[in-house]
Amino acid sequence: MSSPQDKGAQPRRIPAPRVLPESQAYWSAADEGRLLLKQCDDCGEVHHYPRDICPHCLSANTRWVQASGFGRIYSHSTMGRGEAAYTLALVTLDEGVTLMTNLVDCDPAALAIDQRVRVVFKPSDGGHAVPMFTPA
Repeated sequence: MSSPQDKGAQPRRIPAPRVLPESQAYWSAADEGRLLLKQCDDCGEVHHYPRDICPHCLSANTRWVQASGFGRIYSHSTMGRGEAAYTLALVTLDEGVTLMTNLVDCDPAALAIDQRVRVVFKPSDGGHAVPMFTPA
């Protein structure tokens, strides 16, 4: 019986995101190369993952805002090897929210905590583009 290590590593495929009605605008903007966040008009807080109700004050008075697309690496870890390797990260955007994402188009060994990154959009397997980050 062969093990997964015996087979050649295949490039990682990005699964299509699950799209709910309250996040449709987020994914449509991603397809256009834009990163959106939600902001509460009552308390002023920006939040991510997009949802209709503010997680800070529970107000339904939220709106979409364009993110700068820049942030800093809070934490990262590389999994797998070869072409199947990928780097998961927590990135804190300039707007103050932290996203779980992937770091792409870079050497994982050269990444550092607090390093500046910028958003890029990668196609998913049959779905919307997915925001990921690369060194700025």
